[in-house]
Amino acid sequence: MLTDYLKAALRQARYEKLPDDGQYYGEIPQCNGVYATAAALEDCRDELEEVLEEWVLFRVHRNLPLPVIDGIELAVKEQAV
Repeated sequence: MLTDYLKAALRQARYEKLPDDGQYYGEIPQCNGVYATAAALEDCRDELEEVLEEWVLFRVHRNLPLPVIDGIELAVKEQAV
C-alpha cells in the first residue's frame, strides 16, 4: 500500500523549467512542502521521490494526517495492546 501511495503521489507531480537558471522544479501540490530542484529533469524526479518518502515517514512518525491521493488513504491506526 505504501508503494502504491508513493507512486500515486508522484503521478500528481508537476515539473517546470525555471527561466532564471534553467533548473527543473518539481512539486506535488497535494503534499504541502514536497518539492525539489535539479539541473536535469530526471535528477529532479529522483530528488522529489526522496523528499516525498521522507515527508511521508515524518508525518507517520508524528501521527500527522496524510492526504488521500487517487483514493489511497494512508492512516496510522492504533492497535490495542
